[in-house]
Amino acid sequence: MAFALVFPGQGSQSVGMMDAYVGSSAIRETFAEASEALGEDLWQMVSAGPTERLALTVNTQPLMLTAGVAVYRAWLAAGGPRPSLVAGHSLGEYSALVAAGALAFADAVPLVRFRAQVMQEAVPEGKGAMAALMGMDIDEVRTACAEAAQGEVVEAANLNAPGQIVIAGARTAVERAMVLAMAKGAKRAVLLPVSAPFHCALMKPAAERLRERLATVRIVRPEIDVLNNVDVAVQTDPEKIRDALVRQAFSPVRWIESVTAMASRGLIRVIECGPGKVLAAMTRRISKEVEGGALHDAASIEQMLLEMGMKQR
Repeated sequence: MAFALVFPGQGSQSVGMMDAYVGSSAIRETFAEASEALGEDLWQMVSAGPTERLALTVNTQPLMLTAGVAVYRAWLAAGGPRPSLVAGHSLGEYSALVAAGALAFADAVPLVRFRAQVMQEAVPEGKGAMAALMGMDIDEVRTACAEAAQGEVVEAANLNAPGQIVIAGARTAVERAMVLAMAKGAKRAVLLPVSAPFHCALMKPAAERLRERLATVRIVRPEIDVLNNVDVAVQTDPEKIRDALVRQAFSPVRWIESVTAMASRGLIRVIECGPGKVLAAMTRRISKEVEGGALHDAASIEQMLLEMGMKQR
């Protein structure tokens, strides 16, 4: 059966999010490996919180990377087959590269913490913002951003699903865009609780620092196709993978096009691999041609194996 596994990024974290995978040794072993790589107990952090600690970008990014890889390993340990293709939403692309064998997990954990640090440092706290706009198409969002900019940066950042687009930039410009969007017919405009304006031009200084770090990290040809965010393309050359990761930091996450591309490849299932069901819900909104699903707890892993004929009732 042709299917894709997709990995969530920031925003899906919560205290106790791994408790739903009770009984999986692969989960605990993966968190132990990540903790060793960082010199910090990530299992204690994800289990006890508090929420504010998990929400810090420098913690969220390694935690969500680890969660995605842990669930993938739990899937394999339970008898799940390897997917035909992997992808990840923003940070989730790093989990996808680990799953594909292109990036060693022990290298990925400190790499994404570095990514988080440089992104946070690129814009002074409180000077940037992100907001979700509901009920507008991409052209309407871009028009609102262009009118609201007034010499500042505000851009479409996450093209998540039809009628669900996130913008990012300077806080004052984002706030102007929200007002304009509502005047132009948006159903809702909501500021997001994030600490930096990801996936916009303000992240270019962070991207250059990330480029230098990526040059020191070993990346090899993936064993599984990885569909990247920035070009909606599969790259196999390590240098092109590095370049795409650099550009991803300041470019929109083209998730609508990514799911459409999966459907065009004949992938009949797109399964979210990690805590939560955010990407599964987006998949259902984007394409009627693929079936969305999520490995959001131990029971859903077993259920998915039954549905795919990998286990008998």
